[in-house]
Amino acid sequence: MSILVDKSTKVIFQGITGSFGSMHAKACMEYGTCVVGGVVPGRGGQKFEDKVPIFDTCADAVAQTGAEVSCIFVPASFAADAICESAEAGCTLVVCITEGIPTLEMVRVRAFIEIRGARHICPNCPGIISPGKSKIGIMPGHVHLPGHVGVVSRSGTLTYEAVGQLTALGIGQSTCIGIGGDPVGGMDFIDVLTLFNDDVDTHGVVMIGEIGGSAEESAAAWVKQHMRKPIVAFIAGATAPPGKRMGHAGAIIAGGKGTAAAKKAALLEAGIAVAPTPAEMGSTMAKLLG
Repeated sequence: MSILVDKSTKVIFQGITGSFGSMHAKACMEYGTCVVGGVVPGRGGQKFEDKVPIFDTCADAVAQTGAEVSCIFVPASFAADAICESAEAGCTLVVCITEGIPTLEMVRVRAFIEIRGARHICPNCPGIISPGKSKIGIMPGHVHLPGHVGVVSRSGTLTYEAVGQLTALGIGQSTCIGIGGDPVGGMDFIDVLTLFNDDVDTHGVVMIGEIGGSAEESAAAWVKQHMRKPIVAFIAGATAPPGKRMGHAGAIIAGGKGTAAAKKAALLEAGIAVAPTPAEMGSTMAKLLG
C-alpha cells in the first residue's frame, strides 16, 4: 500500500514540452508512472514522445483522461494560476516543482485549493514517489527501494540523501514526499505524518526539517499526542546565522524564532530520535527498527 499515489494513479504534466519538464516527464514515464496527458496551451492535439496526448487546458485533460494528479513544471510567473487550474479541473492532488512563486500568490493559491478539497505538494519541492510504483517529480528514481519507511522532508537533496542511506542499509521506503521549503506551501509535516500513521505498510518515518518557521515544533506536538510509529528526524541549518536565508525562502531565523536548537529540543521532548548529523539519518532509523 502507498499513500496518495500508486501504479494506477493517472497523472498529467503541465509544462511537458519545456526542456526541464520534458526531461523529467520522460523519466517519470520510464519509471512506470501512469502519465496520461500533458497540458500546453496552443498545442492541443499534439503528442509527447509520440504517445502521450497534449491538451490546451487542464479541464480538457482531466475530462478526457480521468487524470487525478497534476504535476507542474511551468515558470514561476504562471505557476500559481497553473495550480489553481489543476484544482478547478478536478485533480485531487497537485504537485508543483516550480521555485520562486511569490509568497502572496501562494496565500491565494492555498485558500483556493482548500476550498476545493484538493491536496497540494508545493511549491519548490521534488515531488512524491512510491518506490517501484509511481514517481511524480524530479527525484532520482534509482536510489529508491520499495519497503516500509516513509520519508517527509522540507529539503529535496536531503530527501535523496536519506533515501540513499536507507537503501544502502537494505531499508526500503513506502512513500517519500518532499513538501518544499517555502513560507506558504501545501501539505505540511502533520498532514503527511497523519497519512503515514494510518498506513499499515509504513512502519517508521524519517522527517527532515530545517531552520525557519514553526512547522517542526507543531509536528512535534502532534507526534507526542498521536503518532504510533518510530520517527527519526534531522534539522538542517544548525550553523546558519540569524537573518540570513539559507537555501529555501522559508529557511531563515527571524525574530529569534526558527532556530535549529529550538526545533531539536521540541522533537526530543516529543520522543523523536534526532540524528546528530545528516550522515546518520539511515543508521539512526536502522537502530529504531532493530
